[in-house]
Amino acid sequence: MGVEASLLGQSTSYPKHYNPDILFPIARAESRRNYAGIPGIALGADWWHVFELSWLNQQGQPQVAIGRLQFSADAPFLIESKSLKLYFNSLNFHCFSSSQALITTVEHDLSRVSGSPVAMTLFDIDHFTTTTPHEAMPFAHCLDHQQIKTVSSEPDAGQLQFSSSTTDVVEHCYYSNLLRSNCPVTHQPDWGTVFIRYYGRSICPKALLTYIVSFREHDGFHEQCVERIFADIWQQLQPQKLMVYALYTRRGGLDINPCRVSDLNWLPTPFRLARQ
Repeated sequence: MGVEASLLGQSTSYPKHYNPDILFPIARAESRRNYAGIPGIALGADWWHVFELSWLNQQGQPQVAIGRLQFSADAPFLIESKSLKLYFNSLNFHCFSSSQALITTVEHDLSRVSGSPVAMTLFDIDHFTTTTPHEAMPFAHCLDHQQIKTVSSEPDAGQLQFSSSTTDVVEHCYYSNLLRSNCPVTHQPDWGTVFIRYYGRSICPKALLTYIVSFREHDGFHEQCVERIFADIWQQLQPQKLMVYALYTRRGGLDINPCRVSDLNWLPTPFRLARQ
C-alpha cells in the first residue's frame, strides 16, 4: 500500500477513542533500492518527540507529558506522521492505570506497525530542555557562513568535493541550519538542522553547504532525506566513518530526528535544539 492511501493531505476528524488501527506503515525498502550495500543506511535511529501527548488517569483527570520515541533504522516500516499524530490524539480520552501502562501500550502498538521494537520515554513538560549545537557537539563547525553561488533545484552528489588544501585523512563535524525539503505528498516545507560527522579525506565546506541547500525543492520524507545525504556522501567521498543526523522542526506536534551511522560507536545521544 502506497502513501497515497494514507490520511496525509486529507481532511480528517480527530478520534476520541483509542484507535491503534489508524497507524499507517510505509515500507522503507523502496526508497533504499539504490542504496544496497551501503553500510549504515539501515544503522542508527529515528527519534521522534511527541509534544501533544495527553491521557486520562484512573480518576478521569487529564495527564500531559512530552514523549520521545526511538525507532530502529533497520525497522522494515516507518510510520506516516499524520497517522501517528491521530493515534496519539486517540489516547486523549483513554484511561490508563499508570504512565507505565501508557508506555507499554504505545510501545506495543508502534512496534507492531513498524516491525521492530520501539522504545518510549516520558518527560515532564517543565523539564524537557533544549541545547545549542556547540553544547551538544563541541567539535562541530557551522557551515552557514560559507558564501555559495549557484544552487541546484535537486540534490546532486556530484556537488560534493574534497578540499583542495590537503589529502590528509581527518575527522570533521559540520552542521547547517539551512536544511529544507518538502513533504512528498502535501509539498509543505520541512525545516531542519543537519549534523555531518566524517572521518576521511577532508571535505570542501563550501561544496558541502551547496549540496545541503540543494534539498530546498526536494520531495522526501525526513528519514529518506537523511539516507540520501548519507548515501551520497558515502558513495561520492568514500569516508571511513560517517554520521548524518538531522533535527527537524516540529509539525503537527511532532518533530522527527533521523540519524544514520556507519559505526554504532558514532550514534549520538539524542538532543533538541531551540528552534524545534
